[in-house]
Amino acid sequence: MAQAWRCKGLRWSADGPELAWDGGRRSALTWGKRVAFGVAEGGVRTCVGARGHACPVRAVVPGRSTGARCEECARLDRAHSVAADTIADDPRPYHVYLAWFGPGMTKVGITALERGSARLLEQGAVCFSWLGVGPLMAARRTEELLRAALRVPDRIPYVDKRAVRSVLPRSADERSAEVEDLHARALTLPGWPESLSREPCQPVDHAGVFGLTDLPTAVGEVTELVAGGVVSGGLVAAAGPDLHLATDAGVVVVDTRLMTGWELVPAGGDSGLALPIREFRRAEAVVQDELF
Repeated sequence: MAQAWRCKGLRWSADGPELAWDGGRRSALTWGKRVAFGVAEGGVRTCVGARGHACPVRAVVPGRSTGARCEECARLDRAHSVAADTIADDPRPYHVYLAWFGPGMTKVGITALERGSARLLEQGAVCFSWLGVGPLMAARRTEELLRAALRVPDRIPYVDKRAVRSVLPRSADERSAEVEDLHARALTLPGWPESLSREPCQPVDHAGVFGLTDLPTAVGEVTELVAGGVVSGGLVAAAGPDLHLATDAGVVVVDTRLMTGWELVPAGGDSGLALPIREFRRAEAVVQDELF
């Protein structure tokens, strides 16, 4: 019987994307590399725990959950989360950033200064620029200021990000245009916290890092893994937690967060797919005309 592995998701290193596994092992991913795995027959998806601790009851979790945590572990995880706004006394400095994912899809966010651009890679930001740096609460107030005054959301749904990756503007200047415009407008707003230092607009483009140049249009996305399911295909791009794999059915997006909690086994070399997918109806830009 083939050895089973538990995936911890996609990680971004200085050398590019890697799949992380329990036990510390990592698998480097390069364009064209065959990514093939199956889900153990008769297996169930179990909670991945919280804050580095295993779930005490190994609770079964839904296949479509990107968090792969039971209700109690999810609560514990969010209890120590800056993203969930549950920490107000973090002494570390924070960056405020503008991130662009496609035409009409720019968001504002914050990330710890020490993390550099890791958060932007994890989110699949095609282009981004820093806006300012300062204490956590000042960064939070600036984030809220942009949301209210410029109607810039703090979240962009992944389904929208995925649908437009193959139809992005071809030049870096076009991809950075919305970030530059919002950055300039943001700096003129009254009400900036005095403790937040403003930073110049210096767009960073990730299209090459993600492999999005000449990316084939994806036919759909895997919605969940199931026991006995298989996926095998050549890697054509990776952005955020997503792998774009060329299979016999066409290019399919696999959210690696759906792989966590399952026991995975090696699969054959054929470019096959035996998992539920949601077909993309069209790949077009979403107009950002309201708060999300």
